[in-house]
Amino acid sequence: MHDNLVPELLAGSFRALARVISLIENESSDSVRLLEQLHPHTGAAYRLGITGPSGAGKSTLADRLAKLYRADGNRVGIITVDPTSPFSGGAFLGDRLRMSDLYGDEGVFIRSMATRGSHGGLPRTTRNAVKLLDAYGSDVIIVETVGVGQAELDIMDVVDTVVVVLVPEGGDSMQAMKAGLMEIADVFVVNKADRPGADAMMKDITAMLSWDTRERQWVPPVLSSQAHQGIGIEELWEAIEKHRKVSEDTGLLAVRRRERRRHEFFRTIREQAEQEAQRLAVTDGSLAALLKQVESNSIDPYTAALIAVKQLSARRRPRKTQ
Repeated sequence: MHDNLVPELLAGSFRALARVISLIENESSDSVRLLEQLHPHTGAAYRLGITGPSGAGKSTLADRLAKLYRADGNRVGIITVDPTSPFSGGAFLGDRLRMSDLYGDEGVFIRSMATRGSHGGLPRTTRNAVKLLDAYGSDVIIVETVGVGQAELDIMDVVDTVVVVLVPEGGDSMQAMKAGLMEIADVFVVNKADRPGADAMMKDITAMLSWDTRERQWVPPVLSSQAHQGIGIEELWEAIEKHRKVSEDTGLLAVRRRERRRHEFFRTIREQAEQEAQRLAVTDGSLAALLKQVESNSIDPYTAALIAVKQLSARRRPRKTQ
């Protein structure tokens, strides 16, 4: 039914790309086949993640960076992750409310995706949408997360460079950093730096970085910006590109991408196993009975899960021939 979409997407069709992303997002029965066909055409795009608390100015920074990449001749793909609409189930804010200056540019594809209950800052289908933008021929893919604090750590398993955006009045931002953002940031940027407290925040971040005694081939720079005024954007772009070069030259990029594929492999196994277990809990008598014991609190979930795994493994073990 969708046989023409793959060649059309590879040929640069906006319509085909949008259609395939929708199929993946809605978990169409053709999703696996489409991803399989497009996989050989992925791997060339550089992936940039922009994360941090809500209201930090991530969208404006993404817009400004996209324009710089376009000025350098790059084809840019942008995915913005928004809260889920309680009515439509789709992205609540939507890409039409942001980055309006980029519309009409045939070298930019923008897509909003809903969180759909994801607690990791990124919906599960975002990873696949990034792959589609890669196959489509994007040189740079920018992923902007919804901004939910500690759970933003998901972004490091999707992109090559992580930019953490903070704001001066962010006492909450410092807490988010302590909760894990310090470990994933490749570049820090204090946006809205014309507000009181910007210099102090930059000093705090620098001090926190100095406490890390590990040997590192890259130490995250701490920058300032005023995205609405276009101030500090070129410096941020230069830092991103420097991280890219260092990562390529030292082999860190290859290691990061290898780890990313490894994590995706095991994550997918977990997701598929959970779906299969939920299905069997309805159709398989012994597993259904075990689940009832858990629900009635007559057995603890951990012990029950081990029993279920052993039962399922025994069923799949090939029988010895006489």
